[in-house]
Amino acid sequence: MAARGEARVVYAAGVVQGVALVTFPAASTIFTSPADYGLSSSEYGAMFLPQALTAITAALLGAGLTRGVGTKTLYLVGLGANLAAMTLLLASSTVSGETIAYPMLLVATTSLGVGFGLTVPVINTLTASLHPAKVDGSVLVLNALLGVGTAAAPVLVAAFDGLGAWWGLPLLVAVLLVGLILVSVPLPLSTTAAVPTPAPPSTRAAIPRRFWLFAAFALLYGICETMNGNWAQLDVTKELGESATVASIALTAFWASVTLGRVGFAALQRSFPTRRTFHVLPFVLSIAFVLVSQLPTGAPVLAVLAFALAGFGCSALLPLTITFGQEELVAISASVAGGVIAFYQMGYGIAAFGAGPLQSAGVDLSALFGFTGVVALALGVLSFVVRRARHGEPSSFHPRPPGAATPTPPPT
Repeated sequence: MAARGEARVVYAAGVVQGVALVTFPAASTIFTSPADYGLSSSEYGAMFLPQALTAITAALLGAGLTRGVGTKTLYLVGLGANLAAMTLLLASSTVSGETIAYPMLLVATTSLGVGFGLTVPVINTLTASLHPAKVDGSVLVLNALLGVGTAAAPVLVAAFDGLGAWWGLPLLVAVLLVGLILVSVPLPLSTTAAVPTPAPPSTRAAIPRRFWLFAAFALLYGICETMNGNWAQLDVTKELGESATVASIALTAFWASVTLGRVGFAALQRSFPTRRTFHVLPFVLSIAFVLVSQLPTGAPVLAVLAFALAGFGCSALLPLTITFGQEELVAISASVAGGVIAFYQMGYGIAAFGAGPLQSAGVDLSALFGFTGVVALALGVLSFVVRRARHGEPSSFHPRPPGAATPTPPPT
């Protein structure tokens, strides 16, 4: 019974973390509105650089930090960092037209990067530990709940903005985080599986050359996902002239499709091989980028469908990249997830920041989406190098947290 209560709290943390992660991109039209923060495209993009840097750092240091302070402490620190981010965002709304607001936003995204980088790996590990007999199913549920949170954030921002109080979302998330912390403090929240201890420096396994292929794939994928996740709303409002409500629906459609795609492909793993999924989705994503770049004005439904297609194209790529890497690069299996996530965050930083100065230099956002279609095309070509036919099918769809037993691979 106690374990069931812990599992519920961890699942709830997944939902709240998902909402917190997308709160800033979901409020993009508010940040760039002259009536609110009045940020330029460059300032808006640069706002996410601290988040990317701190998330990269947390991804690379996560295993060592867990050994040093323990799973529960890291989990609570991650929730606290998310709470600090929401509190700062809420406070910045009271001075949105003043100079101090932007530094407050930068510190807030820094805190969010720490929160995301610490919390997500820990709750994945806790989920696996709390469900040792059904690790894959529990991790799939957790990631689906994270996706529910990411899809809910744009809808909630639009709802609160419609009431004239967009800041209601960071307030709501802050309250939920306080509740999670208070509920979590008395719980054990420890893992039964030991986190792998790295070998001493003299015997530490060298990084295989093929790891860099996985890293390159993750970086390119990070660019593609972030162009949609961080710039979709501004494309819909600025380039297409649609309302902020339509923009929120488009972003919701993107994140909802990412989540539904991950769940759907996991369910179809036996009938539709994951290797085929990995090869097909980048080309679907490339088509979606071309459609977005060619969207006409006055077609809100088409805009929503285009971003939904982009979410479907993104859906399974990141979890499969980590899973394939963990099963192929056995010598560094415990470090693959952190390394791949670090390069994914580098791609995030490139797209989140880079698109801003390019717009300031006169490049249309629609043209940037078209160019990212070429990046997605390169991703498709690289997928055949990363996952070759001779490697067969993985034993699980979603990445397995450190210490979780690896099941027998399904028949191919």
